[in-house]
Amino acid sequence: MKRLLSAALFLIATLSLLADTTPARAQNSAPAENPTIDQLLERVRTGWREERRNNEKREADFRAARADQKETLRAAQDTLAAEEARSEQLEKNYEENELALAEREELLAQRLGTLGELFGVVRQVAGDTRSQVENSVISAEFPGRIPFLEELGQSKALPSVEKLEGLWATLLQEMVESSKVSRFDAQVDAVSGEESTREVVRIGAFNAVADGEYLRWKEDVQKLGEIGRQPAPKFVNTVSDLEQARGGLVKFAVDPARGQILSMLVSTPTLRERIDYGGTVGYAIILLGSATLIFGLFRLIYVGVVSRKVAAQKKNPEPNAGNPLGRVLQVYADNRQMDTETLELKLEEQVLKETAKIESFLWLIKVVSAVAPLMGLLGTVTGMINTFQIITLFGTGDPKMMASGISEALVTTMLGLLAAIPLLLLHSLLANLARGVTSVLEEQTTGLIAVQSESEGLGRPGVDRA
Repeated sequence: MKRLLSAALFLIATLSLLADTTPARAQNSAPAENPTIDQLLERVRTGWREERRNNEKREADFRAARADQKETLRAAQDTLAAEEARSEQLEKNYEENELALAEREELLAQRLGTLGELFGVVRQVAGDTRSQVENSVISAEFPGRIPFLEELGQSKALPSVEKLEGLWATLLQEMVESSKVSRFDAQVDAVSGEESTREVVRIGAFNAVADGEYLRWKEDVQKLGEIGRQPAPKFVNTVSDLEQARGGLVKFAVDPARGQILSMLVSTPTLRERIDYGGTVGYAIILLGSATLIFGLFRLIYVGVVSRKVAAQKKNPEPNAGNPLGRVLQVYADNRQMDTETLELKLEEQVLKETAKIESFLWLIKVVSAVAPLMGLLGTVTGMINTFQIITLFGTGDPKMMASGISEALVTTMLGLLAAIPLLLLHSLLANLARGVTSVLEEQTTGLIAVQSESEGLGRPGVDRA
């Protein structure tokens, strides 16, 4: 109120000042647009009275609302007291129910007795059977058994007679089907991901085959699927005989480990894969060993032919220039009139020429047979270096990461030995054959010189006694 009066007085003073300083403008203005001081005062009084009436009305409303708030507070307090009483009663009931529940559970345990142990055994057997059925290829022919076993294994209530009979029937079915060879149509997942219906032959709980190939049981999706790579042909060849048979005994490669041995056979690397493990050093050993072995075989054929020709020449007194012994005899026949020393030198010269031809390049086979193991040792060293580098970077937590280096070390050693052993045997055989031929040449040459020497001692020309 004081603020309103102060504002009114300030307004009156301002209007008075304006009226005194601008008389000419006030005279020119219309009387209705410029109220007088009395009129302004009356307006102020009217606004004050209006505000006072509003304030009185607000005070009256507040007093009426305060009475209502007291009533509301009283009602809320009554509701709170009632809820607190109800809460105490519920808490009391809860405690009483807890005691009653404990007593009932104890009574239930006493009454169950051996039935409780039986229930535990049933749940355990149901769980074990579920795991066996889930991993069994028999489920491909008889799907839908897992939900029942899973429910029975996780149930907290006593099993009914029907459920016990169902568990017994499942165990009996698994037992009986394990001894049967069955044919049925099933969905088979191809390696590419496509699904098709095929006629499947199931051999007990061990293997399943279709279209001449082994199949594998995929436990995660409960379906049959193709194997990315089939085992050795000696195992796969028995599949077609089984599929075509309609009775009797059939030869078939069964995996008694229910697929584990088959997976090991499939993961076994082939000869090409084993050679790839050797890397560059392995291929170098194979290339060098193969080339030397082929060359050695040609030399073996050559020396063998020469040996047979020499053996034939020994039985024929007529010299034949197509073999070493014939050429030696031809030298003797062409130079029989010479003295013994000169003839001996010529014969030895011819024998040396023939020996050089027969024993040529034998050193190469011997050198390669010695170098091949050294190259294998080189591959072993490089493979172990790679293994230690992997250990330095990644540790020894995952043995598969070290397999490549170890495989290179072992494969190169194996290749080096495989190249050295046949080359060493081939070199020994060639050397023995060549030594036999040269021995014949030396023997015949010595005989010819002896004949020439006897002829000179008797004073007559030498006679060919070959």
